[in-house]
Amino acid sequence: MEAQRIAVDAVVALTDCGRDAVAAFIRKLYLAGVHDPKRLTFKGLQALRE
Repeated sequence: MEAQRIAVDAVVALTDCGRDAVAAFIRKLYLAGVHDPKRLTFKGLQALRE
């Protein structure tokens, strides 16, 4: 759960996107098995770029 919080905080700080949308996306990745905060942040930034 700490990994999710770190990733959400990082993506929100870097993109200024809505916290709820970012949290939902990160939660899906986390439940899919991605537990590294750096990886979650990277994948979150990639998704928001598209």
